[in-house]
Amino acid sequence: MKEEQIKREKMLLSDLKPGEGGVIIQIVGGQGLRQKLALRGIKEGCYLRVVSSSSGPLVVESNGLQIAMGRGMARKVIVKPIGRRFP
Repeated sequence: MKEEQIKREKMLLSDLKPGEGGVIIQIVGGQGLRQKLALRGIKEGCYLRVVSSSSGPLVVESNGLQIAMGRGMARKVIVKPIGRRFP
């Protein structure tokens, strides 16, 4: 496999651009972080799409809901990028 292709197999949620999405493959954090995210419907296996990634919190969409999360939290979510799924 090419190095670029390997890098695209998993990346941080915070590195996705608006309009791009991915499936969560791992949450690197303790039980508190996992619980906070789970209460918002974000857990391993879920599809997320980045709505906005300008300055400030990252806004993602999951199951029709838009959720804002800090960049520190987004750096702990590892996704398998899917690309542009929605316009």
